[in-house]
Amino acid sequence: MALRMDWRLVLGALRFAAWLGMAAPRLPKPGSIGLAERLAALPVQDAPIGRPAIVRWNRHAVPFIEADDDGDLPVLIGIVQAHLRLGQMEMFRRVAAGRMSEMVGAAAIEFDRTVRIIGFARAVPEIQRNLPAATRTWVEAYVSGVNHVLVKAPLPPEFGLFALEREPWTVADVLTLGRLYAFDNSWLVWLRLIGAYGGPGWRELWDRISAHTAVPREAVLGVNNRSGSNAVAIAGRHGGKPWIVADPHLGLTLPNNWIAMGYRAPGHRAVGLMIPGTPFMATGRNDWIGWAGTSLHAHVSELCDVSDLPVEQIEARPEKLRVRWGRPRTVAVRACATGPILSDSRFFRTASGRTLALRWAGHAESDEVTAMLRLERARDWKGFRAALQGFAVPGLNMIYGDSEGHVGHALAAWIPRHRHSNDLIAPGGGPWKEFVRGDELPNWFDPANGFVVSANDRPRSGQVIGRFFSPRGRADRLSELVGRMARPDLASCAELQRDVRSESAQRLAQLLCRALRVSGRLPSEHERCIALLAAWDGSYEEASRAAALFERLLFHVARRFYRDRVLAAYGASWAMRDLILHDLEAVPPEKLTLLVRQALRRSVRCRGNATWGELHRLRLDHALGGIPVVGRRYRFLDLPAGGGSDTVMKTSNPLAGGRHAVRFGSNARFIAGLSDIDEARVVLLGGQDGWFGSANFLDQVELWRRGAYLRLPLSGKAVEIEFPIVTAFAPPGG
Repeated sequence: MALRMDWRLVLGALRFAAWLGMAAPRLPKPGSIGLAERLAALPVQDAPIGRPAIVRWNRHAVPFIEADDDGDLPVLIGIVQAHLRLGQMEMFRRVAAGRMSEMVGAAAIEFDRTVRIIGFARAVPEIQRNLPAATRTWVEAYVSGVNHVLVKAPLPPEFGLFALEREPWTVADVLTLGRLYAFDNSWLVWLRLIGAYGGPGWRELWDRISAHTAVPREAVLGVNNRSGSNAVAIAGRHGGKPWIVADPHLGLTLPNNWIAMGYRAPGHRAVGLMIPGTPFMATGRNDWIGWAGTSLHAHVSELCDVSDLPVEQIEARPEKLRVRWGRPRTVAVRACATGPILSDSRFFRTASGRTLALRWAGHAESDEVTAMLRLERARDWKGFRAALQGFAVPGLNMIYGDSEGHVGHALAAWIPRHRHSNDLIAPGGGPWKEFVRGDELPNWFDPANGFVVSANDRPRSGQVIGRFFSPRGRADRLSELVGRMARPDLASCAELQRDVRSESAQRLAQLLCRALRVSGRLPSEHERCIALLAAWDGSYEEASRAAALFERLLFHVARRFYRDRVLAAYGASWAMRDLILHDLEAVPPEKLTLLVRQALRRSVRCRGNATWGELHRLRLDHALGGIPVVGRRYRFLDLPAGGGSDTVMKTSNPLAGGRHAVRFGSNARFIAGLSDIDEARVVLLGGQDGWFGSANFLDQVELWRRGAYLRLPLSGKAVEIEFPIVTAFAPPGG
């Protein structure tokens, strides 16, 4: 049956690729649609608002909304988001509902089945029923703005590419999308380890991985949507200004995962970054405070063994999948008291055939929308923490700074109040009913060093928060750099976000050098390589030949030293380089020397004189760019990149012996000087406008590479200067 399913997926993928290559609508030429033409497509008449309003724009299509009524603001946010990213939002809406097969055919059947098993909408009816009246009104207004564009504006190219139909958005769609965005990073670890579970050597392998998930080195999963981030708040010390510095890490794709925006209404004023399909500012600042988040990697989900559960305690329901170019398919979705039966998905099956249920805090009722709406109106640390009390998933480190120079770090998550399992798979049981919430979790306010830093590392606390943290490498490097700042300013904060040095890589390189320098004559080319590595400071500059040599050498050492299953398991952890370093340090010197010399010979033969940027490529594609051959028209840039998997400027890569693509890393930057309401900067890796052919689809890439930013002021006069293009919206009959 599995073989039959595999062929169905292959044939479905081939059919979609063939259609894409021969019959898909042609895309506009890149840059052929100017900002004026795009803004002319906005449906400005009969907008569902109560009073006339305006949206100002800069030449990069960054909007600043000005509304005279608080109730009109979410409508205009919905209009602006849909204008810029409706195609992207519609794709994510269908992903969250398990409807990819409607878009791409049979190739997505198993993906859709898995999504429906997980059930991102499982808690949505209860969440929606219990929303506070003000939040319900806000989200309904946001949805009305999205639908205004959906009904009255030209449809983006994605509607033709994926055979989408106009379907009105609902409050439930927004809440379900929020649950999709809250998926747990642990699931990505499970995907790589589940096949090895219970097999030969499993216990030893698991113990080694578990022992290193909190030490300073991060693994490379090589997946697009694994989340991470850096966030720093610097207090106003020594006469300097307080600052918030943030750069989220997500899959590097087009359109970008973020929208830069500002807005002003009687009760709201903020600038920053929003996620398409959500009606609040995720990272930003208002007049009084600034905020940013990083993934906490909290223990908010478990795989539970329910194999011994009586069959009558497992409920099944049919789910009907519409399939493009095919007949509808019906799949079974099973669940028990613990949660949905995740092992029914082909992606989460064990070799032993155990029945596994997913227990996830995201299946409980929680209200992150209200939490974030309250946060963006907070004026101090007390209000900031109070807002986060209702925030459950995804677990976040929330970094805080304010105009008076205070800084703080709070944990926003609901963590189950129970004894955590020490194994990959926990015993079965009922759903979680009691949670440790924000007010019981650790927090840090105005530390003595004058700053707070988060880079997905384990919080310094005795409480059990989670398991698969990122190690402290990036956090320690950020702390080192901030600690050196005599007087933080915009330039030094911007430099912080572009740092490409990895101390851990340098340590590992020195170990390899010592092994190579054991007595014995070496070819002159090998001696040159050893000297290059020995002098390397761990910086992954684009022009660095040492960084390129180190990564090639590490690749060949690992391939020779490990069996494939072990290396795959290491790649699922958050500590691949720590594990490799730990293992190599235990190898007898003569054996290590032989291993590294063999790897060096191979490394020199394969692009032995290449720079890091020649190997490490920043490839910006649409999601369709991954399709062989026909996907080329959706691939837009292939540029040299600095940074690496363990650097502050993250450009993550798997172990690679040659040219490779960066698929995950820093994709937005935000900086705010909190003592000046006009001192905020932002830049996206890509552009604001998700419309194919738009002049603002890729226009910020060069700014990104130069370390430049766009200004996001808050005061009236500065906004008028910075956003000179005005679009006026009229209510019905206006």
